[in-house]
Amino acid sequence: MIDLSTGINPHPYPVAQLSSELFARLPQSVELDALIVAAAKFYAAPSPDHVVAAAGTQILLPLVASLIAPGRAAILGPTYAEHARVAALIGHDVKQVHEVRELANANLAIVVNPNNPDGRLCSRNGLLAVASELQSRGGLLVLDEAFVDVAPDGSSLAPEVDRGHIVVLRSFGKFFGLAGLRLGFALAAPELIARLAAWLGPWAVSGPAIAVGRSALNDFAWAQAERASLQQDAQQLDRMLANCGLEIVGGTSLFRLARTGAADALFHHLGNSGIWVRRFIEQPSWLRFGLPNRADAWTRLSTALAAFSK
Repeated sequence: MIDLSTGINPHPYPVAQLSSELFARLPQSVELDALIVAAAKFYAAPSPDHVVAAAGTQILLPLVASLIAPGRAAILGPTYAEHARVAALIGHDVKQVHEVRELANANLAIVVNPNNPDGRLCSRNGLLAVASELQSRGGLLVLDEAFVDVAPDGSSLAPEVDRGHIVVLRSFGKFFGLAGLRLGFALAAPELIARLAAWLGPWAVSGPAIAVGRSALNDFAWAQAERASLQQDAQQLDRMLANCGLEIVGGTSLFRLARTGAADALFHHLGNSGIWVRRFIEQPSWLRFGLPNRADAWTRLSTALAAFSK
């Protein structure tokens, strides 16, 4: 089975051989500090004091939602469903909204930027205006920037977290293609970071994850080259989907969102061809395609799409 249902980079960062010592002892604080320094630089946070690391951003969701008392939570949607589930679990009254301006009336506002699955990218000025309004009422703006590594320069609000009442979540595994490593970061004002760090406790990140994360986040040359490569792959995928009669309606260079009236039939056709893509019950004409990881996978997808279009 070729899994194209995710938005994970199919070309993972090359992991060097790790010392067995990393698996045999608890990680040292100096090693974690070095990871935080690397993350602050890579993500353009104001300083390392504005960054906390965890075993994936999923672990951070309930902690971030707990930074303010339960109240009204507005989530710009449709989007990644875990934000609504976790906010409700914490006790927030969750509502999905469709315009950025509607977020300002909430206590907790959540935006996935770029959005999953359509790649919608909200303007910095619009988000900062919402953050300012929330700050005046003690609210919190949470930005899930899991896919911003492949967005245009200047899309991230990481440099702005020192304003207060802004939390930026950055996923390591998607862009670096190492989702199984379980590593993610929250960026926020130091007082919020201190609270999150206290809740996470010691050893929130494994020694191997620290070592790999530090190496990757310091490798700016690899990141720059990979962004260019992913963009080329996304353009190739667009051409392939368009040739099958699908309409490209959004996405990022890690995934493409296509629309067709035959989405259900195409989903099953691809599945019978050993290719798994993402479908959406609430949007039955949508299919999301990740990037194939090898030449033979590209060929199998092309062949299956051509057979369907006939």
